[in-house]
Formats: sequence, C-alpha cells, structure tokens
Amino acid sequence: MAEQTLFIVKPDAVARKLVGQIIARFESKGFKILKLKMFTFTRPQAEEFYSVHNTKPFFGELVEFITSGPVVAAVIEGNNAVATTRIMIGATKSFEAAPGSIRGDFGLGFSDNVIHASDSKESFEKEARVVFQ
Repeated sequence: MAEQTLFIVKPDAVARKLVGQIIARFESKGFKILKLKMFTFTRPQAEEFYSVHNTKPFFGELVEFITSGPVVAAVIEGNNAVATTRIMIGATKSFEAAPGSIRGDFGLGFSDNVIHASDSKESFEKEARVVFQ
C-alpha cells in the first residue's frame, strides 16, 4: 500500500558527505522522492520537531545536535513507506543497528546516528508540516 513518510539526513551525515549514498538507498528500494530540501533547523523549529521528547533527559542534546549544521529532508512515497523506512534506517543507537541498515553502516552514536525517520503516519504529518511549512 503506497504511503508517504519523511526522513532527515542529520548534520553529521551532511558533514561526512553521505547525503547522496543515503538518498540512493531509498531510490534503489523503489521510493519516489516527492520533496527534497536542504536547510538548517532554527531552535524553535527543532523544539517543535522533537516536542514528543520534550520531557526526556536527552531533549536538549537532540535540539543542540539537529541545529548544529545543515540537514537534508525528504518526503518519499512507496509501499509501506513508514515501516520499510524504519527497517532501512535501523536501531536508534547506531552500535545496536544491524549491518546493512543506514545507521548500522554509517552511524557513530546516539544523536550522531546520521538519519531521522518518522515512526508513524501521525509523526510524518506533524514533522513534514514543521520542515516543509
């Protein structure tokens, strides 16, 4: 079933020049790129984007990291986009992510895990609104 989702190539991956390799994985999987944008999150944008985590101890670290440099955001479309993308990116903690996943292959830690992806249709709608407003 075709659906849309969002992923963000984080500042660490942009700095390491991994954007093309990461986007290529989604294109190779058969996803269609509907929107693509390079920008730097403002602090208010980042706080809204990560608002679901605002009571967690790592919230400040997330905001600091995502605002530390440019990111590349994409809205993609394809079969089971949310679930498939989550499998493709791997576990949040890069050292727990399976080899072959994006985080398993490129990630270095918890915040510096190279990519974010929406975890539900509701998250996608909120996150895409923040990024592509």
